[in-house]
This record gives sequence, C-alpha cells and structure tokens, in this order.
Amino acid sequence: MNRELPKTLGLGDVFCIAVGAMVSAGIFLLPGTAFSHVGPAVVISYLVGGLVATCGILAVLELATAMPRTGGIYYFATRSLGPLAGTMSGLLNWAALALKGAFAIWGTARIANAFLPIVPAPVFGVGLTVAFLAVNLLSTAAAAKLEQALVWTLLAIMALYVALGARFTSLSAFSPPLAPGRSWADVVFEAGFIFVSFGGLLGVVSVAEEVKDPRRNIPLGILLGLAVTTVFYGLVMTVTVGAIPAAQLVDSSAPLADAARAHYGRPGFALLTFGALLAFVTTGNAGLMGAARYPVALARDGYAPVLFARAYGRRAIPVPALLLTGAVVAVSQFLDIETLVTVASTVVMLSYVLTNLSVVILRESGVMNYRPSFRTPLYPALPVACMLLFALLIAKQGDKSLAVAGALTIASVLLYMRYGLRRKRESALRQLVGRLVRPDFEEPALEAELREVVRIRDGLVEDSFDRAVADAPAIVLQGETALRDFFGAAAQAAAPATGLPAAELRERLVARERAAATVIAPGVAVPHLVLPEKRGLFLVVLAKSETGVSFGGGEEADSPEEPVRTAVFLFASEDRRSDHLRALAMVAQTIMARSFERRWDQARTPQQLRDIFLLARRTRG
Repeated sequence: MNRELPKTLGLGDVFCIAVGAMVSAGIFLLPGTAFSHVGPAVVISYLVGGLVATCGILAVLELATAMPRTGGIYYFATRSLGPLAGTMSGLLNWAALALKGAFAIWGTARIANAFLPIVPAPVFGVGLTVAFLAVNLLSTAAAAKLEQALVWTLLAIMALYVALGARFTSLSAFSPPLAPGRSWADVVFEAGFIFVSFGGLLGVVSVAEEVKDPRRNIPLGILLGLAVTTVFYGLVMTVTVGAIPAAQLVDSSAPLADAARAHYGRPGFALLTFGALLAFVTTGNAGLMGAARYPVALARDGYAPVLFARAYGRRAIPVPALLLTGAVVAVSQFLDIETLVTVASTVVMLSYVLTNLSVVILRESGVMNYRPSFRTPLYPALPVACMLLFALLIAKQGDKSLAVAGALTIASVLLYMRYGLRRKRESALRQLVGRLVRPDFEEPALEAELREVVRIRDGLVEDSFDRAVADAPAIVLQGETALRDFFGAAAQAAAPATGLPAAELRERLVARERAAATVIAPGVAVPHLVLPEKRGLFLVVLAKSETGVSFGGGEEADSPEEPVRTAVFLFASEDRRSDHLRALAMVAQTIMARSFERRWDQARTPQQLRDIFLLARRTRG
C-alpha cells in the first residue's frame, strides 16, 4: 500500500543521521591521498568543503521545509523542474547515497579482513550489508536509535584524538603549506575531491517525511550536524598533518590510526581503528536508510514499478525499496570502489545544482502554496553563485567520473520513457512559462498537492471555518470598483447558496455597512449579514479588489481610511450565529500574520484566495 510513513525522528535523530552520514572514509581514509595532492594546506580544503556544502545545503533546507516528503531531492526536482528532471535526480541521488554507503561498508570490510584474512573482504561487506538491512527492516526508529549511539561514541573518540594529539602537533609540519607545484587555487579545487565527505546530507532530506516538526528539526539538525562535522574535520586534519611525518601520511591508508599508534602505541591504534569502524558503520547505515527512500518516491509518482511504493507492517516499512538498495550495496562490494566514490561526489554536486535551480524556479513561478519555513539568504545571488561554484568543481573531477555520471543519466531517461512518459505532471517550471503568456495561469494540481503537504507538515486540523472556506465562492476584481458594485459582485456569488435575489443581498449589505462600518484593519473588511428567514445557513465569500474599494461608512462618504482590498463576506442564519462569531475571530487571526498582506497581493485566482485562509496558522477547534 502507498501510505504516509510515520513521524518517528526528532532533532537528535536528524543531527546524528547527518553526522553519521558524513563522518567516515572522508576523514579516516582520504586524508593521505588528499595530502599528497596539495600538502599541509589540505586542512583548508576540508574547511572549504564545509563552506561549499553549507552553501549547497541552504537551498536543500528551503525545499525540505516546504516539502518534507519521502524522496528528498527527487521530490523537489519533480515539482519544480518537471518529471524528467525529477526522475534523473531520483535515480542519481539513489545511486549516490547507495554508493557512499557501499564505500563505508567497503572500508569496514577491509578493516575486518585485516584482523581475519581468511575471510575475503567482499564477504565481510555483504554480511555487513545484510546486517544493516535487517536493522532498517525493523523500523526507521530502530535504525535511528542505533545511529545515535554510534555517532555519539564516534564524536567522543574524535574529540579524544584531538585533545591528546594536540601535544604532539608540530607547527613546522605546515611549512611550506603547499606541495611542490601547487597553488592556493588547487587547495580550493581539492574541496571537490573530498566533497564525498559531506555527501551524506542528502540522506537526511530523503527521510524528511518521517521527521517530527520538520519546520524546526530539519534545518536545525542538519546545520548543527554540518557545523560540528566541519569543525571536527578541521581539528582532526590539523592534528594528523602535524603529528606524523609527511612521507608516512602520504602512504597511509589509515592515517588517524597510524598517528595514534605513533604516539600511544597499540592502545591508540586500537581505539582509532574502532573509531573508523564506527564511522563506516554509521555512514553505511545512514546511506542504506536514506537511499531506500528514493525508489519509494519514484514509484509513488509512477516513474518506477509500483512495487517499490509499498510499505508493510504496523510501522509502514518500505521493504521492496530497502531490499533493492541493499542488493546494490552488496554487489558494489565487488566493484572498483574508488571510481564509484568519485562518481558519488560528482552526483551529489549535481544534486546541489538542481536544488538551487529548483529554488529559483519555485520562487519565480508564483506557486502560492510553496511555503518554506527556512529561506535561502541573499536570494537570488547566493543560489546562482552556488550553481556556478558546483559546476566548476564538477568540471575538475575528470572525464571518467563525468562519463559514469552520464551513463546513470541515460539510464534515468530510459526509466522515465518506460514508466513516466505518458504521465502528466504539473510543475513550477510549467507555471513560470505559463505566466509569461497569461498572468493568472495556475497549475491547480500542484497547488493542491502542496496544500496537502503544508497541512500535514503543520498539523492543521480542519474545522468548521475551514470547511466553509473550502466551498466559498471567491472573486478577484480588476480596476476601479465602487462600493455598491463590490457588494453586488459578492451578492451575486452568494445568491445561489442563500436562495435570495442578488439585488436584495446587495441592498442589505449596503444598509448594514451604513449602519456600522465593517472595516476591522487597514485594507481589510468583514461585511456580514444575519438572515433570520433562513436556517442552517453559513456561507463565506472571499473578495479581492486589486485597486481597493473605499468603504468609509458608505459609498457616498469621503473616507480617509485605506481602501479595502481584502473582504470576507459572512452570511449566516440565526441558528448558525456561533459559526458567524467564530469566523470573525478566525479572520482576525489570519490577517494578523506577517505574511498575509504579501500573499494576498500575490494571489491571482479564487483557489489561491481560499488557500491563504485554509493554510493559516491560527487557532482551530
């Protein structure tokens, strides 16, 4: 069955999944290779990598808080750029996370093989994959609890390594800072090589649907995880570069463990080897957990076999998607892992390009129900700069990596042609293009889908006012409008539901306004009528005037007040007077929101007017 996945992940889970997905081979295996490329300045490369990852993740956080759904980058790309881009993004990100997890398991298997050579390393890798798969099949919560325990232990070991290793760190090891023939530009570009160290962040976003209070926990958990990881990377690299000779560091496949052994003997080596194992285990577990959510999202939308959309049991575990991902990770234990990791790094950076482009398209499209709780700062300069930066770093990865990424892209196009070519999917890009032809062009299915996403994200419970608004006539009036004409348009919309002539309703509204003004805030009025001859009637009519209507106690009066652009007409029978009074309070709460005026100005269609009230953060009962 296609079911909503349960919300079981809190702030601590998000933080630990983020850290666990990042801290692994990038710091326990790659430092020697990275050092050989640029020299001691590799410390700066890791810090630059953290800054670049932060630039990229800001757009991801905006999209994730607006659309916390399983599938992460795939879901965002589909709704913003269209189904083909979404399918490509889904398959590429699934491969990236699966291969990053496979690399971590590969590292774990090599350590195990060193202690027990009789068992081939790939066999260890397959066994570990099966173990992680079993944990994830129990539940996402169980996998997350394991992740928390492993991550906190890992951070404690790294902190101990930094604290004890600082006394052996020699500043002379950093002079000269650059390897022969290298420049500071090479130090910056090296951030692209080690960027796989930060790639696991996408795994957190892919489980966004299962995060409690995603408005707060997703951005806070990921940014905290990224900050802590970047700081630890910088400190650990500083100690490692300064604690062992350069020649030994270049040749080391386990530089942290070698540094610990050089100064603390076998106990130090054992502790850091254990830390490496924890790092690989957390990344392998997080990679499997996050990657499995992409087939779920693809299948939900009909771009992959429907089997992968199914979740089973009381905890709604996506069993087919987990099994598929586990199989890929297991097979990867027999492949050239270095090439696959380089491809994963490239694909992650491509994903960041897509997400920044998605933010630009969604903001410019005018999709009203795109409501992120976190917004990318310095828009649009920062998203554009991020896209250019990632494109530059991708170009430096080499032809082989780009060729493999291209092959995955072709595979995703074939997948789309097989399953998705006949399916229509509304997108923000289509709406942006449509608005160039007609300003009020709207993709109603996209707005409806995002309306439901926001409702679930914010835990909005439908009440009687919501039900009235959902069925409310809504009108948008262009040009100059007199008060009588404004009331006449509302009366015309209300006449069928009330059973009264539109002309009579208009005159009653005019008389009611002359008796007592209904303006409740600058630019906002709530004209209302109690209809004693009716029973069981409660009707809302929403009206927007683009230029504003002068109320001022009557159509003939001169009014110094701000013209009314927002009007909520209420029509109720005597027995529904309580709904009438409650609606007045609900309208007042809604218009007090800081974003109300901006959203009302942007609204172009009747449904967009309704959605402003339906998705308002107000008291419900």
